Amino acid sequence: MINRIKDAIGLIAPAAWRIEKRREETAELFFVRQELDTRRSKDVTYYTVTLFRKDEAGRLGFTSVTVPPEIAWDELKKRLQEAYYAASFAMNPGYALPDATRAQVEASDDALLQAPLSQIVSKMSAALFASDVHPKAFVNSAELFAERSQTRIVSSEGTDVSWTGGRINGEFVAQCKEPEDVELYQDFSYDRFRPEALSRLVAGTLAFAADRARAQKILKSGNYDLILSGDNVGEVLSYYLRRSSAMMIYPGYSRWKKGECVQKAEDGFEALTISLKAQDPFSPEGIPMKDRTLIEDGILKTVHGGNRFCRYLNEEPTGDYRSLRCENPGTRSFEELKAGPCLWAVTFSDFQMNSMSGYLGGEIRLAYLIEADGTVTPVTGGSVSCSLMEKQSELLFSTERFESGAYEGPYAVRIKAVSVAGTEEEA
Repeated sequence: MINRIKDAIGLIAPAAWRIEKRREETAELFFVRQELDTRRSKDVTYYTVTLFRKDEAGRLGFTSVTVPPEIAWDELKKRLQEAYYAASFAMNPGYALPDATRAQVEASDDALLQAPLSQIVSKMSAALFASDVHPKAFVNSAELFAERSQTRIVSSEGTDVSWTGGRINGEFVAQCKEPEDVELYQDFSYDRFRPEALSRLVAGTLAFAADRARAQKILKSGNYDLILSGDNVGEVLSYYLRRSSAMMIYPGYSRWKKGECVQKAEDGFEALTISLKAQDPFSPEGIPMKDRTLIEDGILKTVHGGNRFCRYLNEEPTGDYRSLRCENPGTRSFEELKAGPCLWAVTFSDFQMNSMSGYLGGEIRLAYLIEADGTVTPVTGGSVSCSLMEKQSELLFSTERFESGAYEGPYAVRIKAVSVAGTEEEA
């Protein structure tokens, strides 16, 4: 099929081209309570063709089109001709295309890439329900997806790379009916076979659901030392991943420069060391990807991104990263980190880190108000909001670790004196 596409491209004569062949296998399970409701699977192959077009002024435009392997010859030519024509309306300043790379990466020995996907989702569902034993809360529905993909990328510049990747993701809803009927939604994603991590997540979410059912609406407005945990820590630190991308720096949305300090810690607090995690050995452009140091002791070490924006900045194209690892070992155990007074915010209606403004926040569904004497009260209602730029010099991390598809690093972070808008309702 790749040769057929190349032959069709030859009749159009674009400036350059790239072809991605991708085969995707998936296995999916849907549960109501612990009863399997639906089982689905698929095995599809498709091709994404990117055509580049250069004008007389040296500008470069490109358009991508996806075609199935069974496409007829005349229809293939028609789609490619339309794509090449469309590229003339998407012109940008000229830039060099990715350097040629040739490699075939063998799949790792992780079960996700070796075992049948039906077996993977069965074992992950068993891990999920193994923790569904809370006396008051239960999993009322769950969805599990396992995906394995085989990718090959070839280009007019001479690139020919291939690799196998995989991902496990899904979601579940934890419910507790007494003393108030509440539900907590939880999603998850792993790029390795991690049944034990899913079991821990389910157990924790069920406990949170039970506490949410008895949580009080007594949170007063004010400033609290805020503790965030799990994926919420990754969401906060994603600010540094996004602000250091060439796509943000080139148009001036971010003024960060490599070698400059982007986070200075006060005495007694922690300077950030963050790495970029390569989830695949190559980007969709065929650029080799590897783990890289993003920030070291608060100093920006890498500007990262796709080919076009990195070329504009005269930086090495690295590919676009979606995952990070915080290398800080932490200075407190989680129990020490929670020493009161503080507010441990566990779940939100929608927790977000705004990479443009630098503000983080969300509406609280469940938090634990921890007093100076150690008294712990589950609370709900209200919202948190603060500027990370104003708070980043006073961060403390836990020594316990956490791992998900997008974030690996300390389980919890403590942020000083965060503004909290309390609920107006009475207990």
